[in-house]
Amino acid sequence: MNKRLSSNEAMFTPQYYKTFLGALESFFAQECPQIGGIRTRQVLVKSINEMVVKFFPKSSNMRQGQILWTTVHKDEKMSYGKSIQKTTLTNVILDLVQEKDPLERAKGKKLRDIKKEAVSRLHHQAYEQNGCLTNAETAILLKVSPPTVGKYIKEWETENKAVIPRRGTIHDIGPSLTHKKIIIEKLFIEKKTVQQVSRETYHSLQAIQRYISAFKQVLLCRKKNLSVEETAYVIGKSIRLTKEYFKIIEEYKDRGYVINNIQKYEIKNETSLQKDINYMIEQQGQVPV
Repeated sequence: MNKRLSSNEAMFTPQYYKTFLGALESFFAQECPQIGGIRTRQVLVKSINEMVVKFFPKSSNMRQGQILWTTVHKDEKMSYGKSIQKTTLTNVILDLVQEKDPLERAKGKKLRDIKKEAVSRLHHQAYEQNGCLTNAETAILLKVSPPTVGKYIKEWETENKAVIPRRGTIHDIGPSLTHKKIIIEKLFIEKKTVQQVSRETYHSLQAIQRYISAFKQVLLCRKKNLSVEETAYVIGKSIRLTKEYFKIIEEYKDRGYVINNIQKYEIKNETSLQKDINYMIEQQGQVPV
């Protein structure tokens, strides 16, 4: 039995549907009836509206030179082969152009230096708002190539002995020699705790522990004069990653005290690895490369 509408309901209820939400619900009812009944449509409409609010926030308070950007959430859990469609995204507001930029250009500051600082600024600002940019995103924002962004990051990190928070380091994906070296220096040269290094390099404790373990294993293999290929086989890492660690060790040759200290420290925890290395030495000539 149909409930009879009051005069007020009959007069004012239609006004409720003369909105974006009402129009959207009407669209689903007429164009997509297979979706379900009114309750299903209302849940869908509410979810879409929440996404609209999230991805199209009011920009009246944004300053000149700022931009709204959508990127991956820094707390996103990564897994092999995970597509962007299954990844949590978030919005961040970035200072694409700063007020001081025109004055610095007027005073002759090199455009390259301004862009290098911008790379650091954009990544840090995104991280502070729970996002993490990739080199490709920053390349789009600054109208440069991803390899150029990579060069700027490497230079900035080397000059400042700090890590720029980007998706490759935060989620431990992709190659990056610089941040591995910075982590090793903070741990073994500056004698900082793993927790301190974690905070300063935007890496999880698990990621840092993996770096420590891998680096110590490579050091032991180098001490036994194993090649890159043999070392990669023994420790179960890729040749590319193993070469990165070899390169770090080469850069420390003139600072042998660091290597010696690390070797002495890690030998205490090498029993299982030592067996594998001894076996490899015995099987020289039969090592797959």
